[in-house]
Amino acid sequence: MSETARPQAVPTKLIDNERTIVTEWHFAEGAETGWHRHEHDYVVLPMDDGALQLESSDGTHKSELKKGQPYYKQAGVEHNVINASGKEFSFIEVEYR
Repeated sequence: MSETARPQAVPTKLIDNERTIVTEWHFAEGAETGWHRHEHDYVVLPMDDGALQLESSDGTHKSELKKGQPYYKQAGVEHNVINASGKEFSFIEVEYR
């Protein structure tokens, strides 16, 4: 979990209430979220086709995403998400409290 010179992804909270947190994430080419742990179950909905490099304690792997095809993860995921698309990329993240 080292510091990098990558640009930071930009989160914009769209909804934050007692039941859900909805965040739009914008990534410049090569941008990252930084290491974080998900405290809630969540769904990610890609706004475009693209690829993410996911760094975790289990290593690094690349995930290809398709516009409009969501995926679900349970709370407890700890990782750094890097835009490996070669272009700007964004997704909507919905967390369930």
